[in-house]
Amino acid sequence: MKIYVDADASPVKNIAIAVAKRAEIPVVLVKSYAHFSNNEEPEGVETVYVDTGAEAADYKIMQLTRKDDIIITQDYGLASLGMAKGCKVLHHKGFAYTNENIEQLLDTRYLSAMARKSGQRTKGPKAFTQEDRSKFEKLLIEVIES
Repeated sequence: MKIYVDADASPVKNIAIAVAKRAEIPVVLVKSYAHFSNNEEPEGVETVYVDTGAEAADYKIMQLTRKDDIIITQDYGLASLGMAKGCKVLHHKGFAYTNENIEQLLDTRYLSAMARKSGQRTKGPKAFTQEDRSKFEKLLIEVIES
């Protein structure tokens, strides 16, 4: 098992790294070259850089993952693909993507995109809170231990 983080804008990559390190699970951070850094990652953490294209990180994650790996992303499309591949997919707000919730999430994303395309304004995501961090960490530990 490995943990793959859609890492360009992930507010939980450090939590994922800390939890994975305790469980001795490798972590792969997938980032665009626009977020390149010379900083060394901790032992057990690999960074994979991809082009800056819209879905480049998603494609690379899907190429690298195997059944039962864990994917951390806020991208509903990537979540859907990861689930179909047999991965466990988690959102940074502390919920798992499931067969029960993915269709509604994808529908909401589509409707919001159509509204924006027609000139309507839509609300952005709610602020990321300490409670969200705690929920995510607890969920990741549960998923690893299950």
